[in-house]
Amino acid sequence: MRFAVTIPNFGPFADVRKLAEIAKEAEANGWHGFFLWDHIHWTWAPEQQVLDPWVALAAVAVSTERIRIGTMVTPVPRRRPWKLARETVTLDHLSGGRLILGVGLGYPPEEEFSRLGEEPDDRARARRLDEGLAVLAGLWSGEPFSFDGEIYHVENVQFLPKPHQQPRIPIWVAGMWPARAPFRRAARWDGVVPMKVDLSTGELQLLETDDIEKIVAYVRRHRKGQEPFDVVVGGVTPLDDPARARDIVSTYEAAGVTWLLSFEPDPEALIARVRQGPPEG
Repeated sequence: MRFAVTIPNFGPFADVRKLAEIAKEAEANGWHGFFLWDHIHWTWAPEQQVLDPWVALAAVAVSTERIRIGTMVTPVPRRRPWKLARETVTLDHLSGGRLILGVGLGYPPEEEFSRLGEEPDDRARARRLDEGLAVLAGLWSGEPFSFDGEIYHVENVQFLPKPHQQPRIPIWVAGMWPARAPFRRAARWDGVVPMKVDLSTGELQLLETDDIEKIVAYVRRHRKGQEPFDVVVGGVTPLDDPARARDIVSTYEAAGVTWLLSFEPDPEALIARVRQGPPEG
């Protein structure tokens, strides 16, 4: 099991220098990962400040040496895949091969797509995500690459340098359980970031241990290779009860979780958690 801190790119955390300092402390205190959310407009408090996660991650990369970094998650349907390819490879080299790319459709679509004149339909965004990932992987190869899809068309281009990491930068795919398509998509890549939603209301729900077990079993049925695969889950562990925290971690690990993400909405509570170190004890 590995442990990471995940932080919004808006509100009280919208300070690049502060984020770099938090990442440095997280590395010093034994955390394995530091991941930023990737929102372009925060829905429930639009007056809040929002920063660009990719510029912030560059600052994090040069402030740290070992900790894995990345977005959690980037809505590929609102990105040009060739621009994202350049950004990710540059950051992968800057960090010495520590980048992980979390990807998804983007949530909530009404705010981050409709309000900005982008297509909010789930099926249309899913097509953009799948084609975008195919283009991204092709450009990362460093070989001459062509692609003729429904949405994207690439004609004999070669992007260099290749990523520092080979065969590619790891891709973790987010999905809303109990929908199945995002988890079949995740099975084709390197990891899954599951959340749970009430399909009738669209409201997010708590992801239970039995949900995780079902997700892991479903993804395994659709995996074709035997390469390592990450299951990345957000979990709350008590700061004042290390024994209880270890029990919670053991439960997640038994369900198949490989990365546990910790989040605190309050900056002071976040700093306290970072300084305490990961809940493995």
